[in-house]
Amino acid sequence: MMRLLLCLFLFASAVNAAPNILLLIGDNWSYEHAAANGDKVVRTPVFDRMAHEGMRFTNAFCPVPSCSPTRSCIVTGRAAHQLEDAASLWSKFPGKFRVFGDELRQAGWHVGFSGKGWAPGNFKDFGRELNPAGAQYQDFAAFMAGRKEKQPFFFWFGSTHTALHQWKAGTGRAHGIDPAKVRVPKALPDVPEVREEIADYLAQVELMDAAFGEAIALLEKSGELDNTVVIHTSDNGWQMPHGLAHCYDEGTRVPLAVRWPGRVQAGSMSDAFVSLTDFAPTFLEIAGLKAWPEMTAHSFMDVLKGEPPALKRDRMFIERERHANVRRGDLSYPVRGVRTAEFLYLRNLRPERWPAGDPELYYAVGPYGDIDGSRTKLYMMAHANDPGMRPLFELSFGKRPGEELYDVKNDPDQVVNLAADPRYARVKAELSSSTDAWMRATGDPRVDAATNVWDSYPYLGGMAKDLRQTKK
Repeated sequence: MMRLLLCLFLFASAVNAAPNILLLIGDNWSYEHAAANGDKVVRTPVFDRMAHEGMRFTNAFCPVPSCSPTRSCIVTGRAAHQLEDAASLWSKFPGKFRVFGDELRQAGWHVGFSGKGWAPGNFKDFGRELNPAGAQYQDFAAFMAGRKEKQPFFFWFGSTHTALHQWKAGTGRAHGIDPAKVRVPKALPDVPEVREEIADYLAQVELMDAAFGEAIALLEKSGELDNTVVIHTSDNGWQMPHGLAHCYDEGTRVPLAVRWPGRVQAGSMSDAFVSLTDFAPTFLEIAGLKAWPEMTAHSFMDVLKGEPPALKRDRMFIERERHANVRRGDLSYPVRGVRTAEFLYLRNLRPERWPAGDPELYYAVGPYGDIDGSRTKLYMMAHANDPGMRPLFELSFGKRPGEELYDVKNDPDQVVNLAADPRYARVKAELSSSTDAWMRATGDPRVDAATNVWDSYPYLGGMAKDLRQTKK
């Protein structure tokens, strides 16, 4: 009896000693759009503080440039292609897949989210009662009010301030952001209309940062901040052409800062490649729990502590399947690839298909539905045949070759494809081989070149209309 009581006491003490975890996750927010990451215009004092008081990552990437697939990877710690339907947007989330939040809850943690958790998609009809991100709360304050005294917590704060529908015309100027000073990536036309929209988006980044600041202030007021691991990041890149839904850096590279006093050195920076998929095993390790055998991601606790890395973090594997229902037959646009410090290699597995969606299908955001309906998209479509616009239009809207290779040091916006350049044949071969090895090691169904399994999974969002039919 005494031994049992001692075990229960030690277990309770271990639970109480565990730090809390606060995940601040933006929606469609690209790496470069934070002051600490070099943006000269936007003001992000909360992210900058987390970076100054913790560790800033220069090579953090989402596994899929799409919301629900990346979030599926975050909660499971598994590669998207291992998750069946959940590798695509507006999917079902099969209840058979374990999520870290359930494990934390079983270990005595208070677990929940507000805003955008795992979404968009359907989990309720496929074996789960709770969102894979946890129980939903109105806000962080309501979540904290439901917490037992000294109970460790995990909270997922999913902001949608930076979602495209929030980019109201004129908000950039109202925030004091000068469109003349924003950086226009080389994949986009440098015209006043685009500069204005970028400024409006940056205003939303500032509002997101302020909202996250309210959560930090609540923790400070309660005296809990220094016993909380704060992870500040985004799910994928911005909703501009060449961004969201596409495997270039504007769609996949995300901000990441981690604050953990006593464990993470303040003001430190890491160039280690970290995937958002690595969050699940890291959260489990923070809680004193073990990663599951089916996880293909790896905890980056060693990186956070400044210890010698347990594995070589010199590359990040990227993939995508179906984003929106924007091709006849509800077809996917499968891509596999790898990003290193020097190069981005992409393999377009169905190059005969339109990467941005069929030109004659009208989705909620118009034709080319895998590019969301920004004013920049509309401008580029309206001027598609202008001599100066045509190369940029083809870059984002046109079909792509089977392979792409970009020198990210000299071409950070990834606009010059070197895949056919014989000078880079050796580099391409090595990265192609690395991609093959990763696919085989993780049981990717696409190892079989003939598979089209993702074309058959149901799409649960709005369906596209054929413009050819509506014109008759």
